[in-house]
Amino acid sequence: QVQLVQSGGGLVQAGGSLRLSCAASGRTVSSSTMGWFRQAPGKEREFVAAIRWSGGTTYYADSVKGRFTISRDDAKNTVYLQMNSLKPEDTAVYYCAADIGYSDYDNDLGYDYWGQGTQVTVSS
Repeated sequence: QVQLVQSGGGLVQAGGSLRLSCAASGRTVSSSTMGWFRQAPGKEREFVAAIRWSGGTTYYADSVKGRFTISRDDAKNTVYLQMNSLKPEDTAVYYCAADIGYSDYDNDLGYDYWGQGTQVTVSS
């Protein structure tokens, strides 16, 4: 079992920045893929970013490329999502997730464990 506890998020004006954190505990995530997804009201959950824990390869949705950065801290077993130049359309509940089985990084069905979600609201 893997427990994922999220922190960060909140309300920010357009153009501002926020950082989300996702602390993993329990089973080791050193061989997993960690992902961030988001779900806006009335919309399906969508892929935001992912990182292969081993090797550190990162992936981004086109909508956030150049603005968001995913990173990990091995010592803290924590993954971060740094969000810059935020836009109102980034408003959503953000979820971190762990994929132990090395599935497609952008498919939420392949992720095995999920954080509790955190609200990000960007005002115009």
